[in-house]
Amino acid sequence: VQLQASGGGLVQAGGSLRVSCAASGSTFVINNIGWYRQAPGKQRELVASIVSGGGHRYADSVKGRFTISSDNAKNNVQLQMDSLKPEDTAVYYCNANIWTASKGSIDYWGQGTQVTVSS
Repeated sequence: VQLQASGGGLVQAGGSLRVSCAASGSTFVINNIGWYRQAPGKQRELVASIVSGGGHRYADSVKGRFTISSDNAKNNVQLQMDSLKPEDTAVYYCNANIWTASKGSIDYWGQGTQVTVSS
């Protein structure tokens, strides 16, 4: 299974960006999927996720500004980021807990995509 991230870029404060993540492979089931971010000198943190059962979770710092969405199987996930702030600048990583017959349920990471918000 692979997670392919896309999107991101450079935007001024107050602007919007979208990052997307697509899961591919043979015969898998996504339990949870979401986005983490890591700013320079800081720990990686959870930004938003879609959990098993369809519930959405957000970090307090992005509530009301970011929206996570997906198709029914959670194979394609988007993170719409509005009202961006300079402190949202980070490398954003797609993460998913995925079940396969060969490996059971394990975590997968996509490649990071840079989001830069200028003041």
